[in-house]
Amino acid sequence: MPYRDTPPVLDAPAVLLCAGLDPSAGAGLLADARLATILGCRPVGVATALTEQNSLAVVAANPVDPDTVGGQLSTLLSDVEVVAIKLGMLGSAGTAHAVADAFALTVAPVVWDPVLRPTRGDVPLFDGDPRQAVELLAPHLTLITPNADEAGLLTGTRVVDEASAVAAAEALRARGVPAVLVKGGHLTGEEAVDLLVTGDGVVALRGPRVQLPEPVHGTGCALSTAIACLLARGRALPDACAEAKEIVAERLRGPVRAGRGRPSVM
Repeated sequence: MPYRDTPPVLDAPAVLLCAGLDPSAGAGLLADARLATILGCRPVGVATALTEQNSLAVVAANPVDPDTVGGQLSTLLSDVEVVAIKLGMLGSAGTAHAVADAFALTVAPVVWDPVLRPTRGDVPLFDGDPRQAVELLAPHLTLITPNADEAGLLTGTRVVDEASAVAAAEALRARGVPAVLVKGGHLTGEEAVDLLVTGDGVVALRGPRVQLPEPVHGTGCALSTAIACLLARGRALPDACAEAKEIVAERLRGPVRAGRGRPSVM
């Protein structure tokens, strides 16, 4: 599938990327911007946190002042018409407040990847109760894309299989989130099954699990960014989720190595 060398698109739809900055560009704002460009969108963005990390580990996470984040977003959204939004790491409950206030300025679909813990290291990536962020952001969300651990932290449900993943998704929907995609990468099984739960029911997005010699960084960021970009380009939500899953699987088969640690999809 031609996702690696797509030429620039004139009059590309603007997609707002609101995420943490990973200096190694394996995930976060830099990786999101690169993928958005590949998928024919024009990225605009705001950094919610400045992380100290490389390909080996996350050493520290420094949330940007919420007033600065809110000011950047409100100034941007008062001028640029964004067609979709990818929201990633928030960093703090204060930033969640600021983001929620700013998102009142747009009706663009919002895809939130609720980054709470790093896959490399023990540094917390959210200061406060992440469930409060769900309450603040739910009115603005189109989709939330937690992995099994994040779904558990947001709902108190231990996610170990498809049934518990659906239960966690329904718990989030009961709190006002219209659609939930629980990622199955951390679950066991020969297939990688992501479960999309909406008001229309449950759709199981199944695919062969890509066999890797070592873990790969940045898959959650890439998936949520791809979904937002595909929504910006007119895909319906189920189709955007299915196509984004294929995009990430393709990049997993040829990850890049920026340093001496884990490779990444971007």
